[in-house]
Amino acid sequence: MNSDTSSDTGGGTSGPVDTVYPAMRECAAEAARIADHVPAGRLPDRTPSADWDVRTLANHLVLYTSHGLEHRARRTEMPGTLTARDFTSDADWPERYRVALDRAVAAWADPAVWEGEIGEGPGATPAVSVGTLMTLEMALHGWELARATGQEFRISEETAAFVLGVVDEYAEMYRKYDGFADPVPLPATAGTFDRALAASGRDPGWTATPGPSGD
Repeated sequence: MNSDTSSDTGGGTSGPVDTVYPAMRECAAEAARIADHVPAGRLPDRTPSADWDVRTLANHLVLYTSHGLEHRARRTEMPGTLTARDFTSDADWPERYRVALDRAVAAWADPAVWEGEIGEGPGATPAVSVGTLMTLEMALHGWELARATGQEFRISEETAAFVLGVVDEYAEMYRKYDGFADPVPLPATAGTFDRALAASGRDPGWTATPGPSGD
């Protein structure tokens, strides 16, 4: 991710380009790295999301964190042809994901993108909230894809703390709509990102078990 993060929202104060955007860039880079190392043979395997196999999870990640992220930045509707597409049917889907993700993250480098709302009517959401929650999607689903394919999702302590803060802030909302399960108990010595995962209802100790979902 090569976009400049030094821009300010004006007035000498710290804005989302300075606070949220660095986490977005880091989580996007790590999600792309994980996708690069997903073996084609693992697409039918289980994931930490009980209802999803690796193929479903990868398609969700590609659709919303690259295409969806860019369309939100540009305030445009995402074509229905994308929502029905199996991105993993293309052998080079990880490279295509990386290109689309780079383009999406670059669109959010403009401080103006973080202003106002995205969407119309009752569904309108502050752009800052959209950017924040999409970064959370990259982190949580990126971790799921990593674990499902025998990889480790690695982010800095600063970004892990950001993710934990977002989980804590939005956990009640996510649970209301069945987006998060109940928190997973952890020892007091657990790391910051593990605490974020556990607070979102994900088990940081989950490990991949080869075999199709539902076996």
